[in-house]
Amino acid sequence: MMLKHPGLLWLFLIYIPLIAWYVWKHRNANPSVGISTVSPFAKLPMSWKVIAMHACFVLQLVAIGALIVALCRPQTHDHMRTSRIEGTDIVLALDISGSMSAKDFKPTRFAAAKEVATKFVNQRANDNMGLVVFAGESLSLMPLTNDRAALMNAIRQVEMGDLNDGTAIGDGLTSAINRITSGQAKSKSIILLTDGTNNAGDVPPSTAAQIAKQKGIKVYTIGVGTNGTIQITDPYGFSTTTMETKIDEQSLKQIASVTGGRYFRATDEKMLSQVFEEIDNLEKTVLDVDKFTTTDENFMPWVLVAMCALCACLLMRHTILRRIP
Repeated sequence: MMLKHPGLLWLFLIYIPLIAWYVWKHRNANPSVGISTVSPFAKLPMSWKVIAMHACFVLQLVAIGALIVALCRPQTHDHMRTSRIEGTDIVLALDISGSMSAKDFKPTRFAAAKEVATKFVNQRANDNMGLVVFAGESLSLMPLTNDRAALMNAIRQVEMGDLNDGTAIGDGLTSAINRITSGQAKSKSIILLTDGTNNAGDVPPSTAAQIAKQKGIKVYTIGVGTNGTIQITDPYGFSTTTMETKIDEQSLKQIASVTGGRYFRATDEKMLSQVFEEIDNLEKTVLDVDKFTTTDENFMPWVLVAMCALCACLLMRHTILRRIP
């Protein structure tokens, strides 16, 4: 927290004459009676009203001090800060086709993939990351960003059925390439996660892999699920159908090999987590990251403290410390 007008703190010097006046006033304003000795009164305890009277003065000082701090405008500042960190540019390309609703993962392939991807994003604090989803077509959902909360929220909100069904691996990879080329890191990587075979889209996976190679982008491919007959549920949960699935491992291996990445196979949640843990060791490079913070005014709590102290003082003055002429 910073003060917008720190020079106003000099107003605290007003405490000096106030305290001096208070001491002088109570030293000379007490009535007196001439007697030969005060020894019989020496052991009498101090009246609680005397303590309350001093407490009332302290409350007045608290009210004045709180108002001074409020006038100084305590606040947290808006500012853009550029810092140099070690990180990399990563784009997640996530398959959201209907087959991802298969329940060989708990609760489904899609839910497990989102959960592991979210944890992966949360662990990579210094990376610029983006998100692309694909089914029968592709869609770029998040540009490269260091805002982990926004990216994790975007992953959580992705749902199957947002795109036409199918598996356009080539289109998904192409969208990820277009998104990551704006990054400034020397190390650029795409993590492509799918459970099927390319059967839609305009760009063949091999062509997209060659484009990634030319741009120096590594592609890490992940084949999710088991081959064979699976039951899938429509995005609205109304009907269940049976279909045959087969991961095109040869194509995924070729993409990874051409671009200098690696292919991983995950048949359960544990293996999928291990895959992302291994990818977490990607090489890093130095990045310039801009971080923006907002300004919050924090003077109101001090105003409330001043009002409470003043009200308490007035209440004491007109009740227990009330003077009758």
